[in-house]
Amino acid sequence: MFGRGDAFLIPIARMLRRLPAFPLFGRGQTQLQPAHVEDVAEAIAKVMQNPRSPMCYELGGPRIYTYRSLLEVIARYLGKKPLLVPMPFGLWHALASVAEMLPEPPITRNQVELMQLDNVASPGALGFGELRISATSLEDALPAIVGLAGGLSRVPPVP
Repeated sequence: MFGRGDAFLIPIARMLRRLPAFPLFGRGQTQLQPAHVEDVAEAIAKVMQNPRSPMCYELGGPRIYTYRSLLEVIARYLGKKPLLVPMPFGLWHALASVAEMLPEPPITRNQVELMQLDNVASPGALGFGELRISATSLEDALPAIVGLAGGLSRVPPVP
């Protein structure tokens, strides 16, 4: 999920803004389908208000990204072109093992394991459409979210 004050997009935006090179999980091919937090909240409210509503939905946003393409979209909004450097998952696991010894680890082994798996809605699963919710795209929400990340610039995406 993504939204104002999130712990996903804002840290990525801050790092992309500062670092000339950015490490990828693996080759950056993990697929992600981020959903806007406000859309998810609306979906939960609709399901809870209708006692006959199915209780299982897969709420994926309107677009599937690879991790690499997600970083590229964010970087474009920042007016940056960082070098995206593939890093093997084995190295990420080793780094996370060491990081977990810190009081506030910047990365955990669980996070690394999650980035090894695609995180997208299953084809044919009930989702936003069945709830008559037009899912907010990352590109539409990004200027407001990234704008909160320490005065980052708002550069329109390249089509």
